[in-house]
Amino acid sequence: MGICRDMQRFTRANEIIADLFSLLAVALLFASIWATLEYHASVMHWLAGDYLLRTPLLLVGLALNGFSVLALLAAGSSRFGNAERCFATFPGRRAQHGARGFGSEPKGRGLKAKG
Repeated sequence: MGICRDMQRFTRANEIIADLFSLLAVALLFASIWATLEYHASVMHWLAGDYLLRTPLLLVGLALNGFSVLALLAAGSSRFGNAERCFATFPGRRAQHGARGFGSEPKGRGLKAKG
């Protein structure tokens, strides 16, 4: 995992740039939401011209936008990952810490029926 270690080393050495990546990701996310709300009527009018050609173009644009947000977030948060995992931003359930979800009680510890 050479790219992961290089990215972590770079973002740890240059924390201002890592913070800038995170800020750009949030700015891009909110700019995308604003543009969607502001220009939805004109985009729908443009889309109505030729659905077969323009729908894939719109979907590719949305996918690139989402990928850009996630890539900037990964670049900004890679300095917090540990050495053996690449971009460990959100540990999730497999890390065995964090909030316990509904139905995650082991058998015998949940509510017991009275009787």
